[in-house]
Amino acid sequence: MSPATRVLHWYDQHGRTLPWRDTENAYQILVSEIMLQQTQVSRVLEYYPRWLALFPDWTSLAQATNAEVIRAWSGLGYNRRALMLRDIARAVLARGEPKNQQDWQTLKGIGPYTAAALAAFSLHARILPIDTNIRRVGARLLLGVPFPSLKQDERIQRAAENFLPRRGRFYEIPQALFDLATLVCTKTPHCLTCPMRSTCLAAPKFIAGRIRIPKRSIKKSVETRHRDKPYPDRIYRGRILHLVQKKRRVSLKRVGALIDETFDATQDQAWLLRMLDRMEKDHLIDLKTRFVQLHVET
Repeated sequence: MSPATRVLHWYDQHGRTLPWRDTENAYQILVSEIMLQQTQVSRVLEYYPRWLALFPDWTSLAQATNAEVIRAWSGLGYNRRALMLRDIARAVLARGEPKNQQDWQTLKGIGPYTAAALAAFSLHARILPIDTNIRRVGARLLLGVPFPSLKQDERIQRAAENFLPRRGRFYEIPQALFDLATLVCTKTPHCLTCPMRSTCLAAPKFIAGRIRIPKRSIKKSVETRHRDKPYPDRIYRGRILHLVQKKRRVSLKRVGALIDETFDATQDQAWLLRMLDRMEKDHLIDLKTRFVQLHVET
């Protein structure tokens, strides 16, 4: 049994059942990929069906207003993703749905991983999309590198050329590796129960105890935080957005106190204005002389 066949056999028995795996529809797959960025799967499972009920295709999303899109996305966080997704829908309608990885990547907001994922899952391209999970399991399995960095991505891709079969269900292997990384090949891997133990180049090192598990295998993202505020700026931006959604128009003088009970006009006004300016540039709000409101498209 080849390594690829072995991982597919394990996937058939233990793989997760996720709604976006039951479709080849590029729009539905893109929605899931954008939602899954920096968001737990359990959270996405709540929002995914609701979003598709409201915006079932490129056309319905492309026609949606900022307010409709933000309202549907509210609670998922990183609201710019919602507007970016809507703008991608408009670009697809104008240019046509891409037919390969390279064309997907020409759309603003779609990076190398998302383009590869769309090609693999909607077009059944023989390619291995590399995200954090695939990087970890791929580097361990194919290269023997216990804790890889981005520098190993090209080597993983080259090794995947021999790993991915040229026929059959090669397009399901990325999903199988996602689940293997999530359920078995975690930060501290469960090598003794792993179906790939006999062929994994890193397994003997882990089993022998020769690998020191770092406290953090992924560099912690640095979030902007103002002086001694208890939360990063993204939390306060989310509060601003929720505020203008609820009240439609809010006096600029009142915004600070409404989003932060410790707001100090002397120390915090410049911070607040920077956040508002960024949100306006992201087309989330309109900043007027005396008030703030949800962005209105012209």
